[in-house]
Amino acid sequence: MTRRFKALVVRSSQNKDYTRAIEDRDLTDLPKGDVLIRVHFSSLNYKDGLSCLGNRGVTRHYPHTPGIDAAGIVETSDSDAFTPGEEVIVISHDLGMNTSGGFAQYIRVPSDWVMHLPEGMSLRESMIYGTAGFTAALALEALQHHGVTPNHGPIAVTGASGGVGSISIALFASQGYSVSASTGKSNTATFLTDLGACQVVDRQAVNIASSMNLLKEVWAGAVDTVGDNTLATLLKTCKQGGAIAATGLVESSNLNTSLLPFILRGVQLLGINAQGAPVTVRKAIWSKLATKWKPTSLERLAVDLDLSELDAAIDRIIAGKQRGRVVIHIP
Repeated sequence: MTRRFKALVVRSSQNKDYTRAIEDRDLTDLPKGDVLIRVHFSSLNYKDGLSCLGNRGVTRHYPHTPGIDAAGIVETSDSDAFTPGEEVIVISHDLGMNTSGGFAQYIRVPSDWVMHLPEGMSLRESMIYGTAGFTAALALEALQHHGVTPNHGPIAVTGASGGVGSISIALFASQGYSVSASTGKSNTATFLTDLGACQVVDRQAVNIASSMNLLKEVWAGAVDTVGDNTLATLLKTCKQGGAIAATGLVESSNLNTSLLPFILRGVQLLGINAQGAPVTVRKAIWSKLATKWKPTSLERLAVDLDLSELDAAIDRIIAGKQRGRVVIHIP
């Protein structure tokens, strides 16, 4: 087995700048783990961008290889659960944060982080989904479990052009929901309607500055990636018995609102935690993503890049200019 491999490595300097470059690494550089995986595909997430910038809330120690998602082939395994040659995925664990991640030809991880690729899904498709798609699917599952069905009314999706937002649109639309996409990027309207959005609204439509505790009922439910006043607005405008799935906090982790949406309208706030999902939930969700939940618009979500082309994409996602999903081919 070759011991040398290529990886994107982020390094810190004495003046606290962070640089990134593709370097030759050795398998001995990888952390301990039960399963060595030859990575074939990864994906780019906002959290990866933060890791590249030296965000210590994401990654504590450098040099480091980001990449919170990875899909590939088992090379060696000390676990009876996996054998060499099997197709597997790793998402929504510590991979790429404080564990050497998927922007590399090899990863080594604990066996309980690894999941067999679901039947009916390719390795590349699994990375179109990645952590973003798994999060969106958890939101769909949560709203359905709460009883929010397509006949209850429209679903709002905030941060619609991002990873979680764009896959949420495709997923909910594929299940018959009327989806309103909220975005600050007017040039993404065609992209969002192609994914299945019935309408595209400016993000200020769901970020209303009002001292009122309740506003006109609009949404049967929502998937919110933004937080702060956007989330407060969604709660105030949610219909009787509706629910909001909170998946992110791009704007802020603050939430300044009253109890009235919860008490007078019975609105539910559903927190979505992909990393904390148990293995039984993971397997069930991924099985649905491979079959009855797979959107016909899945391919429209993806831009394909080689590892050598990743640098510019990292700058775009940090600047908020990336739309949809970036799938990274690892040669």
